[in-house]
Amino acid sequence: MARTAEKVRDLVAGDPEMRDAVTTLLDHEGETIEWRDVNESLTSGQWGRLIEKGVLEEAGDGFRLVDPDAVREGLTDDGDPAYEGSDVELPDDDDTGWTTYDKAAGILSLVMMTGYYYHPIRSTVGPAIDLLLGPLNGLLPFFVVVMVLAVCTGFWTSIIQANLMDFDKMSVYQERMQDIQERQKAARERGDEEALDRIQSEQMEAMGDQLGMFKMQFRPMVWIMLLTIPVFLWMYWKLGQIDQGVELILPLIGHTHLKDTVGGFVPAWIIWYFLCSMGFSQIVRKGLGIQTTPT
Repeated sequence: MARTAEKVRDLVAGDPEMRDAVTTLLDHEGETIEWRDVNESLTSGQWGRLIEKGVLEEAGDGFRLVDPDAVREGLTDDGDPAYEGSDVELPDDDDTGWTTYDKAAGILSLVMMTGYYYHPIRSTVGPAIDLLLGPLNGLLPFFVVVMVLAVCTGFWTSIIQANLMDFDKMSVYQERMQDIQERQKAARERGDEEALDRIQSEQMEAMGDQLGMFKMQFRPMVWIMLLTIPVFLWMYWKLGQIDQGVELILPLIGHTHLKDTVGGFVPAWIIWYFLCSMGFSQIVRKGLGIQTTPT
Protein backbone atom coordinates (compact mmCIF):
# COMPACT_ATOMS: atom_id res chain seq x y z
CA MET A 1 0.00 0.00 0.00
CA ALA A 2 2.75 2.44 0.97
CA ARG A 3 4.48 1.82 -2.31
CA THR A 4 1.41 2.75 -4.37
CA ALA A 5 0.76 5.84 -2.24
CA GLU A 6 4.33 6.99 -2.80
CA LYS A 7 4.01 6.53 -6.55
CA VAL A 8 0.90 8.70 -6.57
CA ARG A 9 2.68 11.40 -4.51
CA ASP A 10 5.59 11.39 -6.94
CA LEU A 11 3.26 11.67 -9.94
CA VAL A 12 1.34 14.56 -8.41
CA ALA A 13 4.52 16.32 -7.30
CA GLY A 14 5.94 16.05 -10.82
CA ASP A 15 2.68 17.10 -12.52
CA PRO A 16 0.09 18.94 -10.37
CA GLU A 17 -2.57 18.27 -13.01
CA MET A 18 -2.16 14.58 -12.27
CA ARG A 19 -4.15 15.09 -9.05
CA ASP A 20 -7.33 15.76 -11.05
CA ALA A 21 -6.57 12.82 -13.32
CA VAL A 22 -6.19 10.42 -10.38
CA THR A 23 -9.32 11.82 -8.73
CA THR A 24 -11.22 11.07 -11.92
CA LEU A 25 -10.07 7.47 -11.77
CA LEU A 26 -11.25 7.19 -8.17
CA ASP A 27 -14.75 7.97 -9.42
CA HIS A 28 -14.52 4.63 -11.26
CA GLU A 29 -13.33 2.69 -8.21
CA GLY A 30 -14.07 -1.01 -8.50
CA GLU A 31 -14.79 -0.72 -12.21
CA THR A 32 -12.85 -1.82 -15.26
CA ILE A 33 -11.67 1.41 -16.87
CA GLU A 34 -10.95 1.86 -20.54
CA TRP A 35 -9.28 4.85 -22.17
CA ARG A 36 -12.48 5.95 -23.85
CA ASP A 37 -14.15 6.19 -20.42
CA VAL A 38 -11.79 8.91 -19.19
CA ASN A 39 -10.25 10.45 -22.31
CA GLU A 40 -12.11 13.70 -21.70
CA SER A 41 -10.51 14.12 -18.26
CA LEU A 42 -7.05 12.59 -18.80
CA THR A 43 -4.44 13.15 -21.45
CA SER A 44 -2.90 10.15 -23.14
CA GLY A 45 0.40 11.01 -21.45
CA GLN A 46 -1.19 10.93 -18.00
CA TRP A 47 -2.92 7.64 -18.79
CA GLY A 48 0.39 6.14 -19.92
CA ARG A 49 2.24 7.37 -16.85
CA LEU A 50 -0.33 5.82 -14.52
CA ILE A 51 0.04 2.47 -16.27
CA GLU A 52 3.82 2.74 -16.37
CA LYS A 53 4.03 3.48 -12.64
CA GLY A 54 1.73 0.58 -11.79
CA VAL A 55 -1.10 2.68 -10.38
CA LEU A 56 -3.32 1.07 -13.01
CA GLU A 57 -3.16 -2.66 -13.70
CA GLU A 58 -4.66 -4.74 -16.48
CA ALA A 59 -8.12 -6.16 -15.81
CA GLY A 60 -9.64 -8.04 -18.70
CA ASP A 61 -10.10 -5.69 -21.63
CA GLY A 62 -9.32 -2.59 -19.56
CA PHE A 63 -7.57 -1.43 -16.41
CA ARG A 64 -8.37 -0.83 -12.77
CA LEU A 65 -6.77 0.93 -9.82
CA VAL A 66 -4.29 -1.32 -8.05
CA ASP A 67 -5.20 -0.09 -4.55
CA PRO A 68 -7.84 2.69 -4.29
CA ASP A 69 -7.14 3.26 -0.56
CA ALA A 70 -3.44 3.73 -1.25
CA VAL A 71 -4.27 6.07 -4.13
CA ARG A 72 -6.37 8.23 -1.76
CA GLU A 73 -3.52 8.24 0.73
CA GLY A 74 -1.16 9.38 -2.02
CA LEU A 75 -3.44 12.32 -2.81
CA THR A 76 -3.43 13.39 0.84
CA ASP A 77 -0.91 16.10 1.59
CA ASP A 78 1.06 14.68 4.54
CA GLY A 79 3.38 17.65 4.76
CA ASP A 80 6.28 15.83 3.10
CA PRO A 81 5.07 14.21 -0.09
CA ALA A 82 8.44 14.46 -1.72
CA TYR A 83 10.19 11.78 0.30
CA GLU A 84 9.36 8.52 1.98
CA GLY A 85 11.80 5.84 3.00
CA SER A 86 11.90 2.46 1.34
CA ASP A 87 9.25 0.02 2.49
CA VAL A 88 11.27 -2.95 1.22
CA GLU A 89 12.20 -5.14 4.18
CA LEU A 90 15.73 -6.49 3.91
CA PRO A 91 16.60 -10.02 4.98
CA ASP A 92 18.67 -10.66 8.08
CA ASP A 93 22.30 -10.39 7.04
CA ASP A 94 23.18 -13.20 9.42
CA ASP A 95 21.34 -15.56 7.11
CA THR A 96 23.88 -14.83 4.39
CA GLY A 97 26.88 -15.81 6.54
CA TRP A 98 29.22 -18.65 5.68
CA THR A 99 29.45 -21.82 7.76
CA THR A 100 32.71 -23.43 8.81
CA TYR A 101 32.27 -25.97 6.02
CA ASP A 102 31.85 -23.18 3.45
CA LYS A 103 35.08 -21.54 4.59
CA ALA A 104 36.95 -24.85 4.55
CA ALA A 105 35.68 -25.57 1.03
CA GLY A 106 36.77 -22.09 -0.07
CA ILE A 107 40.29 -22.50 1.32
CA LEU A 108 40.68 -25.95 -0.23
CA SER A 109 39.45 -24.65 -3.60
CA LEU A 110 41.95 -21.78 -3.52
CA VAL A 111 44.79 -24.15 -2.66
CA MET A 112 43.90 -26.47 -5.55
CA MET A 113 43.51 -23.49 -7.89
CA THR A 114 47.22 -22.80 -7.54
CA GLY A 115 47.73 -26.16 -9.26
CA TYR A 116 47.22 -24.41 -12.61
CA TYR A 117 50.56 -22.66 -12.03
CA TYR A 118 52.28 -24.79 -9.37
CA HIS A 119 53.30 -28.14 -10.87
CA PRO A 120 53.66 -30.16 -7.61
CA ILE A 121 49.99 -29.63 -6.77
CA ARG A 122 48.88 -30.54 -10.29
CA SER A 123 51.08 -33.65 -10.25
CA THR A 124 49.50 -34.64 -6.92
CA VAL A 125 45.85 -33.95 -7.70
CA GLY A 126 46.02 -35.38 -11.24
CA PRO A 127 47.13 -38.94 -10.33
CA ALA A 128 44.75 -38.98 -7.35
CA ILE A 129 41.74 -38.13 -9.54
CA ASP A 130 43.02 -40.56 -12.15
CA LEU A 131 42.21 -43.41 -9.75
CA LEU A 132 38.53 -42.55 -10.33
CA LEU A 133 38.58 -41.34 -13.91
CA GLY A 134 41.31 -43.53 -15.34
CA PRO A 135 38.97 -46.52 -15.97
CA LEU A 136 36.50 -44.22 -17.75
CA ASN A 137 39.29 -42.82 -19.90
CA GLY A 138 40.31 -46.36 -20.77
CA LEU A 139 36.85 -47.12 -22.14
CA LEU A 140 36.08 -43.90 -24.02
CA PRO A 141 37.97 -41.48 -26.28
CA PHE A 142 39.36 -38.55 -24.35
CA PHE A 143 37.08 -35.97 -26.00
CA VAL A 144 34.06 -38.08 -24.93
CA VAL A 145 35.45 -38.20 -21.39
CA VAL A 146 35.66 -34.40 -21.42
CA MET A 147 32.03 -34.26 -22.53
CA VAL A 148 30.94 -36.63 -19.72
CA LEU A 149 32.81 -34.53 -17.16
CA ALA A 150 31.21 -31.36 -18.53
CA VAL A 151 27.76 -32.93 -18.07
CA CYS A 152 28.56 -34.01 -14.50
CA THR A 153 30.01 -30.65 -13.45
CA GLY A 154 27.10 -28.84 -15.12
CA PHE A 155 24.63 -30.96 -13.17
CA TRP A 156 26.59 -30.36 -9.94
CA THR A 157 26.62 -26.60 -10.58
CA SER A 158 22.86 -26.47 -11.16
CA ILE A 159 22.08 -28.47 -8.01
CA ILE A 160 24.43 -26.40 -5.83
CA GLN A 161 22.99 -23.10 -7.08
CA ALA A 162 19.43 -24.31 -6.55
CA ASN A 163 20.12 -25.36 -2.96
CA LEU A 164 22.57 -22.73 -1.69
CA MET A 165 21.27 -19.56 -3.33
CA ASP A 166 18.22 -17.85 -1.83
CA PHE A 167 16.72 -16.18 -4.90
CA ASP A 168 13.90 -14.63 -2.87
CA LYS A 169 16.43 -12.71 -0.77
CA MET A 170 18.37 -11.67 -3.84
CA SER A 171 15.12 -10.35 -5.29
CA VAL A 172 14.60 -8.27 -2.14
CA TYR A 173 18.02 -6.66 -2.50
CA GLN A 174 17.37 -5.89 -6.16
CA GLU A 175 13.90 -4.55 -5.40
CA ARG A 176 15.27 -2.16 -2.80
CA MET A 177 17.87 -0.77 -5.20
CA GLN A 178 15.21 -0.33 -7.89
CA ASP A 179 12.95 1.39 -5.37
CA ILE A 180 15.71 3.85 -4.44
CA GLN A 181 16.49 4.57 -8.08
CA GLU A 182 12.84 5.28 -8.90
CA ARG A 183 12.46 7.68 -5.96
CA GLN A 184 15.76 9.34 -6.80
CA LYS A 185 14.63 9.88 -10.40
CA ALA A 186 11.30 11.33 -9.25
CA ALA A 187 13.01 13.68 -6.78
CA ARG A 188 15.46 14.81 -9.46
CA GLU A 189 12.59 15.57 -11.85
CA ARG A 190 10.93 17.66 -9.15
CA GLY A 191 14.18 19.44 -8.35
CA ASP A 192 13.82 18.48 -4.67
CA GLU A 193 17.41 18.75 -3.40
CA GLU A 194 16.46 17.92 0.19
CA ALA A 195 14.84 14.67 -0.84
CA LEU A 196 17.81 13.86 -3.09
CA ASP A 197 20.22 14.26 -0.18
CA ARG A 198 18.20 11.88 1.97
CA ILE A 199 17.81 9.35 -0.81
CA GLN A 200 21.53 9.48 -1.57
CA SER A 201 22.27 8.76 2.10
CA GLU A 202 19.93 5.79 1.91
CA GLN A 203 21.65 4.72 -1.30
CA MET A 204 25.04 4.72 0.41
CA GLU A 205 23.63 2.50 3.16
CA ALA A 206 22.13 0.20 0.54
CA MET A 207 25.51 -0.13 -1.17
CA GLY A 208 26.80 -1.62 2.07
CA ASP A 209 23.87 -4.02 2.07
CA GLN A 210 25.02 -5.31 -1.31
CA LEU A 211 27.70 -7.21 0.57
CA GLY A 212 24.97 -9.57 1.73
CA MET A 213 23.97 -10.32 -1.84
CA PHE A 214 27.58 -10.84 -2.93
CA LYS A 215 28.10 -13.28 -0.05
CA MET A 216 25.04 -15.25 -1.15
CA GLN A 217 26.23 -15.31 -4.75
CA PHE A 218 29.79 -16.38 -3.94
CA ARG A 219 28.90 -19.06 -1.37
CA PRO A 220 27.82 -21.70 -3.94
CA MET A 221 30.87 -20.85 -6.07
CA VAL A 222 33.30 -22.41 -3.56
CA TRP A 223 31.39 -25.70 -3.66
CA ILE A 224 31.24 -25.60 -7.44
CA MET A 225 35.00 -25.00 -7.62
CA LEU A 226 35.58 -27.83 -5.17
CA LEU A 227 34.53 -30.24 -7.94
CA THR A 228 35.40 -28.39 -11.12
CA ILE A 229 38.98 -27.45 -10.18
CA PRO A 230 40.13 -31.06 -9.55
CA VAL A 231 38.41 -32.09 -12.80
CA PHE A 232 40.24 -29.34 -14.69
CA LEU A 233 43.54 -30.26 -13.06
CA TRP A 234 43.06 -33.90 -14.05
CA MET A 235 42.29 -32.97 -17.68
CA TYR A 236 45.30 -30.63 -17.73
CA TRP A 237 47.51 -33.37 -16.24
CA LYS A 238 46.11 -36.09 -18.50
CA LEU A 239 46.68 -34.08 -21.67
CA GLY A 240 50.29 -33.73 -20.59
CA GLN A 241 50.57 -37.50 -20.74
CA ILE A 242 49.30 -37.62 -24.33
CA ASP A 243 51.95 -37.17 -27.02
CA GLN A 244 49.54 -36.38 -29.85
CA GLY A 245 46.40 -34.30 -29.59
CA VAL A 246 43.00 -35.94 -29.81
CA GLU A 247 41.21 -34.92 -33.00
CA LEU A 248 37.69 -33.43 -33.00
CA ILE A 249 35.56 -30.89 -34.86
CA LEU A 250 34.51 -27.74 -32.97
CA PRO A 251 31.56 -25.54 -34.08
CA LEU A 252 32.69 -22.51 -36.12
CA ILE A 253 36.30 -23.66 -35.79
CA GLY A 254 36.33 -26.94 -37.65
CA HIS A 255 38.89 -29.72 -37.45
CA THR A 256 41.35 -29.31 -34.58
CA HIS A 257 43.12 -31.15 -31.77
CA LEU A 258 42.38 -30.88 -28.06
CA LYS A 259 45.96 -29.78 -27.37
CA ASP A 260 45.82 -27.02 -30.01
CA THR A 261 45.08 -23.42 -29.10
CA VAL A 262 42.30 -21.37 -30.64
CA GLY A 263 43.05 -17.73 -31.32
CA GLY A 264 46.58 -18.29 -30.12
CA PHE A 265 45.82 -18.53 -26.41
CA VAL A 266 42.66 -20.61 -25.59
CA PRO A 267 43.21 -24.39 -25.52
CA ALA A 268 40.72 -26.28 -27.68
CA TRP A 269 39.90 -28.71 -24.87
CA ILE A 270 38.68 -25.84 -22.68
CA ILE A 271 36.40 -24.58 -25.46
CA TRP A 272 35.06 -28.12 -25.97
CA TYR A 273 34.45 -28.47 -22.23
CA PHE A 274 32.55 -25.19 -21.92
CA LEU A 275 30.44 -25.87 -25.01
CA CYS A 276 29.36 -29.20 -23.56
CA SER A 277 28.89 -27.80 -20.05
CA MET A 278 26.72 -24.86 -21.12
CA GLY A 279 24.57 -26.94 -23.43
CA PHE A 280 23.89 -29.79 -21.03
CA SER A 281 23.45 -27.44 -18.04
CA GLN A 282 20.55 -25.75 -19.79
CA ILE A 283 18.99 -29.13 -20.50
CA VAL A 284 19.38 -30.19 -16.85
CA ARG A 285 17.91 -26.95 -15.52
CA LYS A 286 14.95 -27.07 -17.87
CA GLY A 287 14.34 -30.73 -17.23
CA LEU A 288 14.45 -30.44 -13.42
CA GLY A 289 12.87 -26.98 -13.27
CA ILE A 290 15.88 -25.54 -11.43
CA GLN A 291 15.82 -21.77 -10.88
CA THR A 292 19.18 -20.04 -11.24
CA THR A 293 18.16 -16.37 -11.34
CA PRO A 294 16.16 -14.12 -8.99
CA THR A 295 12.46 -13.67 -9.73
